[in-house]
Amino acid sequence: MPATDVAFWVVALLVILALGFDFMNGFHDAANSIATVVSTGVLRPQQAVVFAAFFNFLAIFIFHLSVAATVGKGIVHPAAVDLHVIFGALVGAIVWNVITWYYGIPSSSSHALIGGLVGAALPKAGIDGLVWTGIFKTVSFIFISPLVGFLLGSLMMLLVAWVCKNAHLAKTDRWFRRLQLVSASAYSLGHGGNDAQKTIGIIWLLLIITGYAEAGAKMPPTWTIICCYVAIALGTMFGGWRIVKTMGQKLTKLKPVGGFCAETGGAMTLFAATALGVPVSTTHTITGAIVGVGSTQRASAVRWGVAGNIVWAWIFTIPATALMSMIVYYLSLIIF
Repeated sequence: MPATDVAFWVVALLVILALGFDFMNGFHDAANSIATVVSTGVLRPQQAVVFAAFFNFLAIFIFHLSVAATVGKGIVHPAAVDLHVIFGALVGAIVWNVITWYYGIPSSSSHALIGGLVGAALPKAGIDGLVWTGIFKTVSFIFISPLVGFLLGSLMMLLVAWVCKNAHLAKTDRWFRRLQLVSASAYSLGHGGNDAQKTIGIIWLLLIITGYAEAGAKMPPTWTIICCYVAIALGTMFGGWRIVKTMGQKLTKLKPVGGFCAETGGAMTLFAATALGVPVSTTHTITGAIVGVGSTQRASAVRWGVAGNIVWAWIFTIPATALMSMIVYYLSLIIF
């Protein structure tokens, strides 16, 4: 469908659908930001979601839009995208998020969107429509981000244990309860900075293919940035408790010192990935950090069965959403 033939209301509906995905991203991934701070008892769930939502939005003033550029132009060639591809990608990703939220599985909203884009673009343009360098970079970070989170989380825990080896236990606990507010705010900044940009990227792509934005523009329209950060912050405020329990308690029992180390290691990983323009999974990152913290105590402190189930969910996310988005793409051709 040529850009001149696209009715404004069609574009508006797809923008609303994208913001719905962004809201769902915040809702689904709220657990990543608040699980440790809730499970250690530092904040109540109601306080934690408002706290995380505030820092999700604050990220708008801190991070450059490198991730948005990767999603908008670095996964699928804009020429290979039409309205059916955008629709298929978003619906496939949203359906996967709802399924994994319902079963309490902390899968990646980010990779659901990437898988959705790839799956919907394939029947439209074939493999030539894909940007393989961008896809390879994103897929490689499925393994790199949890590994880096694991290493930084465990190193932070070992460093803290060495520094505080002679400190009084009650006093240490009190200090780390306060410090966990700092680490949780840093992680929420990283979550907002990386995840909101994925939706900015897909709306930017939509506006380019429909002629509402210039293909050579260095920045998307300002309203898209504000709307996406507001949507993810609101989603976080209404975040699901099902996944919080899996992340915060089922993987390993966390104390404030462990929560601080996991969040700090995870935040450092997210900050680096966002600076590099890589759309990483906040879920993978914090899971790796939590497992890293737990493994420094003893291997049996980590519930490896739960961790294994989460890893399987990671592996299946991109192929599952690609398949669902491909089906939705074909259905949309029949319906519209």
